[in-house]
Amino acid sequence: MTFSQMVERVRYDGAYPTRERAEAVIHAVLAALGRRLTGEERVELAARLPEEAARTFTAQIPEPERLTGWEFVKELAGRTGGTAATTRWDVGTVLSLLARLAGDELLDRVLAQLPAGYALLFGRAELTQAA
Repeated sequence: MTFSQMVERVRYDGAYPTRERAEAVIHAVLAALGRRLTGEERVELAARLPEEAARTFTAQIPEPERLTGWEFVKELAGRTGGTAATTRWDVGTVLSLLARLAGDELLDRVLAQLPAGYALLFGRAELTQAA
């Protein structure tokens, strides 16, 4: 997938009015995710992204603070000035596409690295075991 194709897919899936808006959403979400992932999963995910998207993702220095999925959305909303609801839409739109690009095996490993709440953001059910 080229970056242009990625922008068009996000624009269509997210119902964004312009390419510029879709591109801004992609960069914001990938930068935020780049601050959360480390290790081989980070490297492998970057390799599956279009070059421009991979640069945005890998330019971020991972932060030690572990944010739940909801905290991730709230933190990104604070950075972008969006509401929690619109940011949740933006995150879900981009991360659902990333899930398809990553494939099931890599996505399983990415989700294992992240705290609770991210599976839904990637378009997957979040299963928990009974206590």
